[in-house]
Amino acid sequence: MSGMERPSGGSGALAGVRVCDFGGQLAGAGATKILAALGAEVIRVEDPVTRGRWDAMRGVGPFVDDRRGVDLGGGFNNHNVGKLGITLNTRTERGKELLARLVAECDVVTENFAAGVLERWGFGYERLREIRPDVVYVSNCGFGHTGPQRDFKTWGPIVQALSGLTFTAGLPGEEPSGWGFSYMDHIAAYYMTVAILAALHHRSVTGAGAHVDLASTSAGLSMLHTEILDSTVNGRPSRREGEPHGNRADFGSMSPHGVYPAEGDDRWVAIACRDDADWQALRSLVGGETLSSPDLDHLAGRLAHADVLDAALSEWSTSQDATEAAARLVAAGVPASVVATPPERIDEDAEMADWGLFPVVDHPEMGRVRVEGLPFHLSLTDWSIEAAAPCLGQHTDDVLQRLLGLGPDELRELHEEGVL
Repeated sequence: MSGMERPSGGSGALAGVRVCDFGGQLAGAGATKILAALGAEVIRVEDPVTRGRWDAMRGVGPFVDDRRGVDLGGGFNNHNVGKLGITLNTRTERGKELLARLVAECDVVTENFAAGVLERWGFGYERLREIRPDVVYVSNCGFGHTGPQRDFKTWGPIVQALSGLTFTAGLPGEEPSGWGFSYMDHIAAYYMTVAILAALHHRSVTGAGAHVDLASTSAGLSMLHTEILDSTVNGRPSRREGEPHGNRADFGSMSPHGVYPAEGDDRWVAIACRDDADWQALRSLVGGETLSSPDLDHLAGRLAHADVLDAALSEWSTSQDATEAAARLVAAGVPASVVATPPERIDEDAEMADWGLFPVVDHPEMGRVRVEGLPFHLSLTDWSIEAAAPCLGQHTDDVLQRLLGLGPDELRELHEEGVL
């Protein structure tokens, strides 16, 4: 990209909104990625001194080849497509002056540092309001900016543990296994996006800005509503005799309900019987003496004999092609699906390709790479992802020249002084 072409176009639903973005990792960057795809001009501000270490995603894979570096992280590219990237040394007085001038030109300031970092820079919410009275300031950290835990510093897997997500997953008699990598970071990004849009709408009605204070730990906790209800209403802990149990349905609502091995290496089929009618259809298709037992006619019996039932279904499924078995089950009225691998879902699924969920962008260092799009479409102002994430400082001179009026000589001086 040359000059000051806006990466996300300018005709989207958020065209005209400008964001000064200090948010990194998954939670902060994920939210502003959505804004950029919807047409906002997102200016990603980074530090020239630490060379990309503000955001660990810059140097983390997946990688396209054997090269490594701050401009080669696949995760960073995925979460920062469509943004402009500048470097600004806020340890210097000139850097702080330029940041103040940049904030004055922006509608939104976002960050997901630990609580208090921007205040120590001299850019807490009150200072931001002095610079731009109607600014929308969004802070996203582990515990928010208020309360007894505000000064704690944390990281995605730790937030997952503190929020209760890790405790709820696993198999009977085994240690908690967790939900994978940083699910609550993605949820926090979605909450952050909603909060920004709400604050912008409020500003359009009243003229007043806002401080949006978001805690990722609370975002993770919000994913456990059924577990919280079970504890508060029924007095039952999430981990108790026989619970949790992998893919089986929580709270005794369905049986069978799980993922079963299929023919071939690491092939699986998911099956969920919602009621007795589904069960009868499944039993008719699978057959076998074990499944014909009248003890399994109703949900209570199937729950009581869940281990026997799963073993019998696994014995049947191991001789079945996963795709064919799922198709036969669906045809019989039983909810089922092959457990698709990413290539099957992304590369071989015509419906997914038609949806456009994985656009391709041209990255200056990585070349043509695929990234995640958004799982919705707007009829008149749809999202667009056409530009890759910025290399470190890629748009510094262009942005500061266009927005702040800096000339070539001043820019050269600022680079020499280490301000940019």
